[in-house]
Amino acid sequence: QVLLVESGGGLVQAGGSLRLSCAASGRTFSTYNMGWFRQAPGKEREFVAVISWNVRSAYYADSVKGRFTISRDNAENTVYLQMNTLTSEDTAVYYCAAGSTGWASRYDYDYWGQGTQVTVSS
Repeated sequence: QVLLVESGGGLVQAGGSLRLSCAASGRTFSTYNMGWFRQAPGKEREFVAVISWNVRSAYYADSVKGRFTISRDNAENTVYLQMNTLTSEDTAVYYCAAGSTGWASRYDYDYWGQGTQVTVSS
């Protein structure tokens, strides 16, 4: 089993920044893709960003491209999401996920964190 724990969420004003972290334990993630998803009230869980552990490629949803940056620290088995220029549209519960073949669909992932709330004031 793999345990994922997100941290770094909170309340921030529009235009501000937050850095989310997701720490993994239970097994190595040397071949796992790591993704970030979010779910706003009344909405389905949507893709935000993904990073590949083996080739270190990254892909972003159009809504966050140019504002968010996903990164990783292999030694710590940790993935980060730097979020800049936040707007109220970014308000959601943010989840990290791990999967051998995961990419931009929430159905591709094997493990999920508990989520961390991000609230952006207008």
